[in-house]
Amino acid sequence: MNLSNLTPAKGSVKERKRVGRGQGSGKGGTSTRGHKGAQSRSGYSRKLNFEGGQMPLQRRVPKFGFKNPTRVEYKPINLDVLQALATDANATVIDFAFLREHGFAGKNDLIKVLSRGEVTTALNVTAHAFSVAAKEAIEKAGGTVTVIEQVAKKEEASN
Repeated sequence: MNLSNLTPAKGSVKERKRVGRGQGSGKGGTSTRGHKGAQSRSGYSRKLNFEGGQMPLQRRVPKFGFKNPTRVEYKPINLDVLQALATDANATVIDFAFLREHGFAGKNDLIKVLSRGEVTTALNVTAHAFSVAAKEAIEKAGGTVTVIEQVAKKEEASN
């Protein structure tokens, strides 16, 4: 065996289909495209989700749901996270600027403090909203809770 007599394995190499080379080839005339219709023409490309004229799935299925344009979304932060932050940074005042500085909030985020975990040190927490249980837990540990007043977007637009 040498390089001059190497051949691929039997059945591994397929010859390409030569269409449109006359009737004698067996693939002349319509060039395996069938008779008439869009698919037999050159330049035809089926539209995405086209189902042959049948009503497409995305139009058969009904619309549902609702996006509330005035929804207020809060970024949640739990008490255990606040406690860990206070311990690590040796801080007693946790406000929006502090949370931004430590990567827990973006400049347009609204912060809501939730009650998972517990607070053992007296913290002065300032946020946009508090759950009732979180507020009680912070005050029980000797801390204070301050709510940041937020201006409604509709009021900003009218001014």
